[in-house]
Amino acid sequence: MSYQLVWFKRDLRWEDHAALALSATLGPIRCIYIIEPTLWLQPDMALQHFEFIHESLKDLDDELRNQGGGIEVFTGEALEVFNQIWRTDPFFSLHSHMETGTHFSYQRDHEVAKWCHTHDVNWHEYPQFGVVRGLENRNLWQAAWEAHMMAPIETPTSLRFWKTNPSKILEMAPPKNLTHNPSQRQQGGRKRALFELDSFLTSRSFTYRGGISSPLSAQTSCSRLSAYLAWGSLSMREVVNQTRQKIKELDTPDTYWQKAGLSAFLSRLYWHCHFIQKLESEPGIDWHNVHRGYDGLREESFNHDFFEALKAGKTGWPLVDSCVHMLNETGWLNFRMRAMLVTVAAYPLWLHWRPVGEWLATRFLDYEPGIHWSQLQMQSGTTGINTMRIYNPIKQAQDHDPQGKFVRTWLPYMRVVPDTYLFEPYHLPQSLQNEFGLQVGQHLPSPVVDFTLATRAAKIRFLKRRQLPEVKIVKKQIIDKHSSRKHFSKREKKLNSVAKKNNLELF
Repeated sequence: MSYQLVWFKRDLRWEDHAALALSATLGPIRCIYIIEPTLWLQPDMALQHFEFIHESLKDLDDELRNQGGGIEVFTGEALEVFNQIWRTDPFFSLHSHMETGTHFSYQRDHEVAKWCHTHDVNWHEYPQFGVVRGLENRNLWQAAWEAHMMAPIETPTSLRFWKTNPSKILEMAPPKNLTHNPSQRQQGGRKRALFELDSFLTSRSFTYRGGISSPLSAQTSCSRLSAYLAWGSLSMREVVNQTRQKIKELDTPDTYWQKAGLSAFLSRLYWHCHFIQKLESEPGIDWHNVHRGYDGLREESFNHDFFEALKAGKTGWPLVDSCVHMLNETGWLNFRMRAMLVTVAAYPLWLHWRPVGEWLATRFLDYEPGIHWSQLQMQSGTTGINTMRIYNPIKQAQDHDPQGKFVRTWLPYMRVVPDTYLFEPYHLPQSLQNEFGLQVGQHLPSPVVDFTLATRAAKIRFLKRRQLPEVKIVKKQIIDKHSSRKHFSKREKKLNSVAKKNNLELF
């Protein structure tokens, strides 16, 4: 008796899993996960990703065993594993979600497709996140996204497994090359994901509006669902649906802020998919500039000393350095601080986005390639269609950490620096340096560059490139392919207007 093979990748859940639900209607199923050695050798992967997946697989295996089956874990390259399975137990079809990933996963899936064709195996790939494969432009994308979110939740009512093997989830060992597993990172698994979702929808969303920009409040005001969406413990559709349902339930005046927060969050879920679509529509932008007219702009002048200072959290700008330390310890940082890190790297430090992106990918527990590389390029200015935005780390500290609570949490030496020198401690007089035992350039890092002068020089170089005729002419093509066509509802426009007046981030 043959069976349907279900390949789990970045979709580690049982509920709303199209590949699982639809394969179950065709006959007995067999569920597998593959630890691919070459995948874990990629420079954007870290031990924290592996351990988060491991924790998620434990929850998934427990649930599948409650249904009479389980998930089998194989170690080897994808084609090796499929050949191994095929030799002993051929299968009718292969089922998985579409993956919008890196150059590695794109090439691997291309090889898997050829293998399936050679072995007369039908590979059924199911959409995830509302991302559309083969999309020519963005004209109908919003409608496709909405149709995906409105479709019924695909959870199998019963599963018939081909056979049940002893669980080996607990025996999973990470590849020896992997490093970096923050002690304070979020734990993986659907149980934890559902807890965070309920916590956000019922209480924490009250402070979403106005609370997501500051690194102080963002830790609780943000949904904290990004890692669970990135690795598939939750589906985008169920989060959208539950958020919309919660908004409908909030009718009283005292729930205005919560309703507004959830409406803003819902819009961000849309943008989540919007950015992944960019990588889906143009595989390779994790390696090359979206606008090829910016090739060579930063590559040849990459300063490794600046990069090492950034990675070590020793740029001399307290907010930048504290963000790096928090990221190293927790695997998470709110969006505005992420954007600040990237623009500081891209403009005053003049670093190319690719090495910076590889490093940040290993630090972000919620590393989602489509969002990550699209944002790296947008914040670095190499998309050719986005406004140049540079976050000044001194102003950001004044706006979002005016009393220095955040920087003093993550930078111990800042705890003795007087408030007068909170934002620019490198101006501490020599007498106070001696009094506090903090020498600028030794215990207290001084800025690696003068922010104002370096940023001004970066703008000149950047704008000079932007004005070239051959750069200008490509801009419209990129807009047609990648820019949003979103039409906001009247309520969304009103909320956005209010947000702008109050200097809040919504859309």
